[in-house]
Amino acid sequence: MKRERRADMKRAKESQIVLVTCGTLREARRIARGAVGKRLAACVNVVLSPVESLYTWKGKLEKAREYLLLIKTTAKRLSELEREVGRLHSYDVPEFITLPITEGSTKYLSWLAESVTKPRTKRN
Repeated sequence: MKRERRADMKRAKESQIVLVTCGTLREARRIARGAVGKRLAACVNVVLSPVESLYTWKGKLEKAREYLLLIKTTAKRLSELEREVGRLHSYDVPEFITLPITEGSTKYLSWLAESVTKPRTKRN
């Protein structure tokens, strides 16, 4: 039982949630499809109700309605995911904040890891 628990903890440590905000719902869905389609994320939740963001940009206080993405991935895929988000995003500096998953169900975390594993190429 202890060995299984250690394996679960290791898998949880490798699992990450990434927060990304987008200016439009269309952009949020495009980024979500791109991330899952390229196996950079196992799942992306697109929060359909906009969030209100307050921030400073170029010395001015700004307010914006944005759409939040909750992206589930692994630490190994973070760099590629960040590049893909940057490629698809309209902002000069898109939000890309990573939170570790400290615990979760064994089945879900296994599925998450399998979902973002690059498919092996067949050798002839």
